Amino acid sequence: MKVMISGGGTGGHIYPALALIETLQKRHPNLQVQYVGTENGLEADLVPRAGVPFKSIQIAGLKRSLSLENLKTAYWFLKAVRSLKKDMAAFKPDVVIGTGGFVSGPVVYTAQQLGIPTILHEQNSIPGLTNKFLSKKADRVALSFKGSDVHFPGANVRLIGNPRGSEVLQTKVDDAAVREQYNLDERPIVLIYGGSRGAEAINRAVTEAIPALSDLPINVLYVTGKVHYESVSKEAPTSENVHVHPYVYDMPALLACTSIVVSRAGASTISELTALGLPSILIPSPYVTADHQTKNASALVENGAALLVKEESLTGETLVEAIRQVLGKQEEMANASRALGFPDASDALADLVEEVIR
Repeated sequence: MKVMISGGGTGGHIYPALALIETLQKRHPNLQVQYVGTENGLEADLVPRAGVPFKSIQIAGLKRSLSLENLKTAYWFLKAVRSLKKDMAAFKPDVVIGTGGFVSGPVVYTAQQLGIPTILHEQNSIPGLTNKFLSKKADRVALSFKGSDVHFPGANVRLIGNPRGSEVLQTKVDDAAVREQYNLDERPIVLIYGGSRGAEAINRAVTEAIPALSDLPINVLYVTGKVHYESVSKEAPTSENVHVHPYVYDMPALLACTSIVVSRAGASTISELTALGLPSILIPSPYVTADHQTKNASALVENGAALLVKEESLTGETLVEAIRQVLGKQEEMANASRALGFPDASDALADLVEEVIR
């Protein structure tokens, strides 16, 4: 089996692709994979690190308002399509899969023009422009949230969940080794992070909260994002139970040892939380398309699996109060979170791959 897959920009588009690849490799030992991304996206780091062959193309996302930049994007799109036609003629993929982000646009579009079966995976409750555009000719559109099908009229949709959750659930973990790696003692771990690139507002609130967090019976592992790490390290007060890191590469192992998560409400994060049954405090990014992170978070909040804190209300004080609330009803929230998970999502997406190439 030969698979070409594309998704990029943020971990939310990349991790599901890597989880699917791992599942397909287990089923098909002779699997050949070609991953297409951009050289400036996070995928240029994560995909080669996972041992997956990687090719980059130059492309940018369309502006939603009138802009001369869209002319440049159209030029890059057409140039990428010409190059990808040659690549696909040489690689001869049995299926092409798009997991979102603007880089997947020309990849899946080219496959559709060449008559190669295509599958889209939509991680969010509200889809982006790329997947909405490509869905009309896709052989399958795999969804992560109930109710998302209304955004894909006429498409062949399947509700399967997010493969990232399956990957996290299957990770074998040595709790003692993880705690030693991050210098954590036996107290419960509260993991705080702002997505794959970090979030300035969360960093600011955590920095304010550190004196109060020092009084709680917890370990706080605080991931700033690489771009913010230096400035946060200079500003944050020191505390024996608050540990600051720029990035975590083995997030599944760390999550498996974690008791509470404070984070954005990106699609991969939601899938990880519900697969493991983790209670959470969700701070949706206000900067994403159609405020989809608030919609992502709503299912967890409405079912008692998470607390919602709007970024506009986020301070050190509100963050500490939310953590105290979750500590008081941790087991109840954990059970509610687990009930919302899709533990077999990666296998379900692999089934769709095999289905379309029969």
